[in-house]
Amino acid sequence: MSTTVWIHEPGRKSGKAERPKDGRVWREIRVAGSREREGGGSEEATLGYLERDLPSGGPEAYLAARKEGARTFLLWADAYRQHLLARVVTRSATKGGPAVFEVLGARGETLAVVSRNPALHGGHGRSRWTVEQAGRPAAVGVKGHLFWWWVWWLLLPLWVAIAVGSFVAGGDIARMPRSIRWKTSQEEVLVWHSGTDDFALTALADWWDPRVTAALAALVKSYDGWLGTPWDEGK
Repeated sequence: MSTTVWIHEPGRKSGKAERPKDGRVWREIRVAGSREREGGGSEEATLGYLERDLPSGGPEAYLAARKEGARTFLLWADAYRQHLLARVVTRSATKGGPAVFEVLGARGETLAVVSRNPALHGGHGRSRWTVEQAGRPAAVGVKGHLFWWWVWWLLLPLWVAIAVGSFVAGGDIARMPRSIRWKTSQEEVLVWHSGTDDFALTALADWWDPRVTAALAALVKSYDGWLGTPWDEGK
């Protein structure tokens, strides 16, 4: 059974998203399975609650480190931060360059290592993500299908015109290709694709740890591009 995870911000689509005043974590990681319930639809539930792991300097210090490529997240089992599920830390990062992140369990054990190489680094024309879950084969994914990247660049003047018109009209704008498909040497195992709320991550292989897929979804969404809305960059 495949499972899909995504970041959910209550009220975001209606423009009424507000941070609760009682100290709760307000971004959920939602999860849904492909096995249909009686009467149709798929099982959907809250997997955990996501927030930035702020340094002693607060949001300003986090954003300063973020500009250098760092990311630090916490995934909680409950909205009041009583039980930690996982933590994402930065092993290494360079501004505008490659970065390596580690996904840790609640006891500090390594669950996975995630590497990101941006476009035009390492001899690759597209952004490349590598996920190495403990005890499992490495999965490699590149951002966007090559065909759609050609279409994007060939029609760039049109996208610019649409962007200007959308900005004036207050509508949405065309974005660069964002889908990612991860493959091991034998099979396709993960897909980052358009979902109900926003982009979502689907695990096609049943051996993925849900804490790893949740952390990966948070990492990819934090690199949402110059036309996107990274969830972790607000003050």
